[in-house]
Amino acid sequence: MIEIVASVESISQAKKLLEVGVDCLYFGEDTFGLRLPFSFDRESQKEITELAHSYGKKVVVALNAIFHNEGISKVPEYLLFLRSIKVDCITVGDPGVVQIMKQEGYYIPYKYDTQVIVTSSRQINFWAKRGAVSAVIAREVPKKTLEKIMREVTVPVEVLVYGATCIHQSKRPLLQNYFNYIKKVESVGRDKNFFLSEPNKPDTHYSVYEDDNGTHIFANNDVLLANYLSELNEMKVSIWKLEGIFSPGDNFVEIAKLFVLARNEIENNTWNDEKALILENEVKKLHPKIRGLDTGFYLFDPNIVK
Repeated sequence: MIEIVASVESISQAKKLLEVGVDCLYFGEDTFGLRLPFSFDRESQKEITELAHSYGKKVVVALNAIFHNEGISKVPEYLLFLRSIKVDCITVGDPGVVQIMKQEGYYIPYKYDTQVIVTSSRQINFWAKRGAVSAVIAREVPKKTLEKIMREVTVPVEVLVYGATCIHQSKRPLLQNYFNYIKKVESVGRDKNFFLSEPNKPDTHYSVYEDDNGTHIFANNDVLLANYLSELNEMKVSIWKLEGIFSPGDNFVEIAKLFVLARNEIENNTWNDEKALILENEVKKLHPKIRGLDTGFYLFDPNIVK
């Protein structure tokens, strides 16, 4: 069975996502999680978890930051909180978190999620032996490489089928440093819609913003694998991720609904190429106009992805 995981930006959106059939809600707070649509306080995290469980659905909480000493010292308390509200799963990128969870009373089932470096079955299986219940595949993994990985992994794998791809993160506040240099007071959050452009390439538009985890730069276009869902199913990719960090509000809910319908048709053997094309076109209508869409690295030759 295919599980659809969707990021969440508000409690009201969470309810709508559950109502259209999303299986798992993804959220957290900036102190511990990377590139979230919204940083929820503890009471809201508890409320979303209880809401999802009331629908018979699950939650996964982002705990995938890479921590310095002062950050990792805050993790045990957060794990105890997440256990107390009975979250189903967390995402983990820092081995230090796994070490903490070896202690009695701290373990929560976790997805191994270190962004760009999850690129082989051996790495995934290594962490599976150390408690990981699934893994988040790097956005840069092409189809041919993914096929090889899926033949050998021992736990389920999550693949991004819609949403933004981060291509660079720095713990340094690069945007704020720039504005300090030019002596300008400016907000640097995601809502500012800042873009970077490469020299002599005026069409490039890399989204960039800052939060508690530093500076994040995103690829020109967001990912849409509408035409390749059947292939993913044939590979036995059982977790589809929908990332709404740059796709806000009810439009993201409608996109999630389209993917739920597609999943249902695939599992009922009624999906076809014509329906895939319709899905692609409908998602494009709902996608933010200031952002492009393509297949990311999926169709790349593995020999040129280094």
